Amino acid sequence: MARAHTPAKAQRPIDWLQLDNQLCFALYSASLAMTRLYKPLLEPLGLTYPQYLALLVLWERDGLAVNELGERLFLDSGTLTPLLKRMEAAGWLSRQRASDDERRVLVSLTADGQALKRRAQSVPRALAAATGCSADELVALTQRLQQLRTQLLDAQPLSPTH
Repeated sequence: MARAHTPAKAQRPIDWLQLDNQLCFALYSASLAMTRLYKPLLEPLGLTYPQYLALLVLWERDGLAVNELGERLFLDSGTLTPLLKRMEAAGWLSRQRASDDERRVLVSLTADGQALKRRAQSVPRALAAATGCSADELVALTQRLQQLRTQLLDAQPLSPTH
């Protein structure tokens, strides 16, 4: 016996001026929640979230120039320099001018900065557990957000009427 055709439900139009329909707010509030979860994980290490991000980059590739580190973190030098100064004062890294170009400042981890990597091993696992997502879901979500970031960075500024 053939099934009767059921018409598709009419979708209600989306009210794009409702807060919960804003992609920007979903990303912003998720970022706040994520940073809040990191705080108690990083406090025993003496780290702030931005310091942790800088260390992640330097643990991948030590000896970067400040501008390369800034590009990787999407931070300008006005934000990055004070952060690096505090990290240097804490003994986690050193900054020195490149011998071939005095304008370039190179950032290198100290032994204490390298040692933090071992102590931070549990942080990503604890955070992943808090999300309730599987490893595959986390990888897919991270990749999709990276794609979105690239698309947004490549987008032309729009006027409010578009």
